[in-house]
Amino acid sequence: MFSESISQWIGAAFALAAQRLGLRPTALTLANLVLGLAASVTVVALADDVAAGTVPAWAVGLFALVAWQIAYALDCADGQLARVTGQGSAAGARIDVLCDVAAQIALVAAIGATAVAQRPSTPVWLVAVFAGTWMVNLVTSVMQSGPNAASMVTSTSLPVRLAKLVRDYGAVIFVAGLVLAFAPALAFWVMVAFTIVNGGFLLASIAFSARASLR
Repeated sequence: MFSESISQWIGAAFALAAQRLGLRPTALTLANLVLGLAASVTVVALADDVAAGTVPAWAVGLFALVAWQIAYALDCADGQLARVTGQGSAAGARIDVLCDVAAQIALVAAIGATAVAQRPSTPVWLVAVFAGTWMVNLVTSVMQSGPNAASMVTSTSLPVRLAKLVRDYGAVIFVAGLVLAFAPALAFWVMVAFTIVNGGFLLASIAFSARASLR
């Protein structure tokens, strides 16, 4: 719901501007990567200073929030531009996925670094499980394309769309930015929450796919 209502809409504006400037979709993909990495690296680099109170959390968090949202809108825009201009290609699809992986690894590192800086007793295994289960979103998104795509919940009702906000990337990075800006001490619990959500979705997806394959 968040991505459709906000990220895709901003992405459409970026795609239109890029089309008028004669840019190729990959230019938007790479811009998404650079901006996303810049925001995440900044958060990681300043995590200890924020925890110590020498750098204001709100400045770092709001920068990350805005940069992540713009980067994600650019990620939405590259596909729109490719489809409208007929510039889609297998190579373009690959670079899009690879840049998404790189940007999300950096995002996970930013959240993890903040959690550890704010709470040094954070278990290493929790950070590792959080990082691993975070990729479930990306993997299942890739699996949703092509002839074998399937969804566990096909309903488009408002309650279902609201429930799916916990896995809506646009909404997730919005919440992450707000936490980093105004309540960085909660980064640990954000990490715990998304580990549970993504881990649970992984198990549910395995069960759903196993049942379908055994029919």
